[in-house]
Amino acid sequence: MSLQVIVLASVLILITGLSVGIFLARKKFPGQIFVSTLLNLPLVLPPSVVGYFLLLALGRGSPIKEWLGIDLLFTWQAAALASTVVALPLMVESTRAAIANVNPELEAAARTLGSTEQEVLWRVTIPVAYRGILAGFGLGVARGLGEFGATLMVAGSIPGRTQTLPLAIYDAVQMQRYGLASVMVLIMTTIAFALLWWVRHLEAQHPQNRTQRQRQPQPKKSRHETHRRYSKTASPLQPGGKLCR
Repeated sequence: MSLQVIVLASVLILITGLSVGIFLARKKFPGQIFVSTLLNLPLVLPPSVVGYFLLLALGRGSPIKEWLGIDLLFTWQAAALASTVVALPLMVESTRAAIANVNPELEAAARTLGSTEQEVLWRVTIPVAYRGILAGFGLGVARGLGEFGATLMVAGSIPGRTQTLPLAIYDAVQMQRYGLASVMVLIMTTIAFALLWWVRHLEAQHPQNRTQRQRQPQPKKSRHETHRRYSKTASPLQPGGKLCR
C-alpha cells in the first residue's frame, strides 16, 4: 500500500513541484511572497492541521465533492494526496533555488541562436539545474513516504485499503507486536537513509561545491620556513652579498 501511495504521490510531486518551482523562479508578480509563504505552510503546521484542511477541501460541501462528484475520503488516493501536500514545499523550494541559480548568460546565448523559451527551458535551464531538482524530488519522496498525521485524517488506517507503513507501525505498537514493528521501522529507516544519501551525493557533485573545495585556503607556512625557502630560491644576493649575475 505504501508503494502504491508513494508512486502516485511521486508523480504529483514531480509534475506540480517542477511547474510551480519554475514559475516562482521566472515570474515576478504582486503577492509572490504571500504565495510562497502559503506553499511552505505544510512544513511548519502540525500534520493534523494539514489533514483538517484537506478534510475541508475533499469532504462534504466542498467543490470537489459537490460539484465534481469525486469522493476521495478514506481511499488510498486521499493518502497519496496527503503525502503530496506535505512533501510539495521541499520540491518547490529546491526547484526554485536551482532554476534561479542557472547562469542567465547561457539562456541568453541559446535565445540568440534562435531557441524558443520552451527550448531554452528544456535544453539549457533544466539540464543545468537537474541536480537541485532531483535533490528536491528525493527529499519530497522521503517526506511523503513517512507521512502519518494528514494521512490518518483523510484516509484513515484501513488494513489493505489505506494503511501505509507509518500507520501500520503505530497499530503494531498499540497491539504490542514489537517484532513486526521493528521490521517495519527497519524498512522505513533503510529507505529514508538511502534517499537522503542520494540527495547528499547529488549536492556533493554540484560544480559550485567542488569549486569551493578546490579553493580552500592552504595552511600557512611559518616565517622561518618561508625565509629559508626565499633565501634558497628567490634571493638575488650571493652569501658574500654580491649580486648574482
